[in-house]
Amino acid sequence: MPNKLNIQLFSIHGLIRGTNLELGRDADTGGQVKYVVDLAKALGEHPDVKQVDLFTRLIDDKRVSPDYREPTESVSERVRIVRVKCGGSRYVRKELLWPHLDEFVDNVIQFSKKEGQMPDVVHGHYADGGYVARQISGMLGLPLIFTGHSLGKTKSRSLAGEGMAMEEMDKKFNILRRIKAEENVLKQAHMVVTSTKDEIERQYSLYTNSNGVNFNIIPPGIDLNGFYPFYYDQDDNFTKSEELLQARHKMTHELSRFLSNPGKPMILAICRPDSKKNIQGLVTAFGRHKELQALANLAIFAGIRKDIDNMDDNESNVLTELLLLMDKYDLYGKMAIPKKHDPNYEVPELYRMAAGSKGVFVNSAFNEPFGLTMIEAAASGVPIVGPDDGGPVEIVKNCRNGLIVDTRDPDNIAKAIREILIDEEKWISYSNNGIQGVRKHYSWESHAESLVSGYKKVIKSIKKSGNYIKKSPASRFGSIRKLFISDIDNTLTGDDKALKKLTRIINNNRESFGFGVASGRSLELIREIVEAENLPLPDVIISSVGTEIH
Repeated sequence: MPNKLNIQLFSIHGLIRGTNLELGRDADTGGQVKYVVDLAKALGEHPDVKQVDLFTRLIDDKRVSPDYREPTESVSERVRIVRVKCGGSRYVRKELLWPHLDEFVDNVIQFSKKEGQMPDVVHGHYADGGYVARQISGMLGLPLIFTGHSLGKTKSRSLAGEGMAMEEMDKKFNILRRIKAEENVLKQAHMVVTSTKDEIERQYSLYTNSNGVNFNIIPPGIDLNGFYPFYYDQDDNFTKSEELLQARHKMTHELSRFLSNPGKPMILAICRPDSKKNIQGLVTAFGRHKELQALANLAIFAGIRKDIDNMDDNESNVLTELLLLMDKYDLYGKMAIPKKHDPNYEVPELYRMAAGSKGVFVNSAFNEPFGLTMIEAAASGVPIVGPDDGGPVEIVKNCRNGLIVDTRDPDNIAKAIREILIDEEKWISYSNNGIQGVRKHYSWESHAESLVSGYKKVIKSIKKSGNYIKKSPASRFGSIRKLFISDIDNTLTGDDKALKKLTRIINNNRESFGFGVASGRSLELIREIVEAENLPLPDVIISSVGTEIH
């Protein structure tokens, strides 16, 4: 067991940097990006961790910040973001990266070789990160950990329910390749991290290879310093940073541009403009019920946008429908839908503004694997309404801070919001329970402790059982620094004295020196010569005039 762990995390897609995350910029830069950055930071603070490297894709594209072209970024003393090339340099959506992930694997191993130290554990996030971690685990014989975040089979079922054919799903989302990668990583993983029990029972259970998997339920944490209770602001002894004061002023101004009576309680929603988030259902709920419009304002922060026409079809369609619903129900002056928000300062302020107004936070998604925004809202003191499908069920069970409903029916959403808004005693109870429950169940410190404990148990179990991880035959390429490849006839063979000398050199330097043969002969004939001439065992054989590699 290593005294201190060297950990490699893999989160391939999206825009990842240590600060000022561009959450909501697109479908690939959402909750997972924030999670992996916060996770890396939390692991880096753990006393039993030596180094954390968060690997992602290097992007050199004038459409995005130059931050994403930096090969390494120091996040803290023991945490780095490492960016490696994969599929060119332009920023592309995750579904287009699958053909290039083996290039990512090669570049990660090359990076580790240059560093002179291999990790103790590899941890893949999402299907693409799981694919990369699985390849590296198999090649180098390392423990494999996987966090799915969301799963292909769950997505395919949801899309099928909306009427999309499998052929169209595969063309647009590469769904079959994703599901295959998830099945393979479940077969090989030594531990799979989930946020909830529901995730195991209703999502992973759809996979053939889920039986016998070592699932560990470890809910993610949140930054309790950033998402503090709204009533702290009412304490004269509490000092607020200039950035937060500016964020409050900006959000107050932004909302006042839309709302006739901004002093009313706020029904708040923060999410990506994705059809499965069902923001349309929330607007319909608000639009259908005049009493809700009298009681409160609706504020929706649906990602970051400049021009709807230039956005992804899914996002563009959702935002267009929101604006049409706003017009249909004549919600001008009652509904705000600002174009952008800063996740570092403005989002925490929005939660506290909603709580200070005695409002409600709503996640109206059809299904929510976990629901990080609901935890953030709870920590800030906002009661919540969420779907009765997925993570919110366990959040409300743990925190007793709101209501879960069948969000497929807008009337259910409206009824739950109204129930909380009109009952002051219930509102106060949900608010206080949420603040206390999050501190008990969802801190990053406890998350990192559980995860490091899980890593250690996996390593200890492997060593104790004697079932060392079987390495791929290609694993030697992770450690060798030079590779010597030669033809056979009258090149390796033909001078017995020279061949014996070469054989000694190869055998004496096998740890860092690779050996291979290339020939027009078939594999069987090459093997016969290797044995007859007592040659060192080749690391690679290129046979049949270059058409086969072994």
